[in-house]
Amino acid sequence: MQFLLLDNDQACVDDLRAALEQAVPGCGCACFTEPDEALRYARDHPLNAAFLEAEFREQSGIAVAAQLQALQPALPIIFVAANAQYAVSAFGIHASGYLLKPVRAAALHRELAFLYGTRPTAPVIQVKTFGGFEVMVGGRPLVFHRAKSKELLACLIDRRGAGLTTREACSLLWEDGVYNTARKNYFQTVVHGLRQTLQQAGIGHLLVKTHNSIAIRPELLDCDSYRFLDGDPQAVNSYRHNYLPSYSWAEFTVGKMERY
Repeated sequence: MQFLLLDNDQACVDDLRAALEQAVPGCGCACFTEPDEALRYARDHPLNAAFLEAEFREQSGIAVAAQLQALQPALPIIFVAANAQYAVSAFGIHASGYLLKPVRAAALHRELAFLYGTRPTAPVIQVKTFGGFEVMVGGRPLVFHRAKSKELLACLIDRRGAGLTTREACSLLWEDGVYNTARKNYFQTVVHGLRQTLQQAGIGHLLVKTHNSIAIRPELLDCDSYRFLDGDPQAVNSYRHNYLPSYSWAEFTVGKMERY
């Protein structure tokens, strides 16, 4: 697939390209920071979709999109913006999508799957943290055989990629504070159970384990609380002061959300 990427900021272009290459392995990305250069390219190169910044220095992204649509009438246009300010105008010209920065691979999976009516090349991992904790992989719920394995995954998702040592994990998962050889050995059983569950669902690569710490790759997740903290309007509106209510260690993040 061939995509056109246009943004004022080269760093934003680079980030979007990396996310697209992760979401659609083998895709081609024509990257631009100037609208005129992007339009010249579009005159001679068929495209599968265009990702546009909503606002430029001299003209709006809406105007650029209209010119692209004149060149390639069937071209799907997906706007990328720092906020929802231009969403109404974007959909007024029948844009295919509107994504908020920073754009993650999971969001691109979802957008492209909707656009082309096909399942993404890798399973979409959807995480619900508001009102409870549930994980969906490719539209199916993830089944845990150990409650502590499920809680460990929730804790790692809460950490959003930050590593968790064995001692830290034990202090969170067991509030009695006991840390001894038996507790450490049982924790390894919990980790093994989590790894098995993820591997059986085809997402074993989500987990990152080193000698003394464990983490997850947050960029693989479509998570409601991540989108909330990134300022996604839909996620913000869906929050009802109910983040991971079953886990007392989540109170620190709840306080962060309450200050948002």
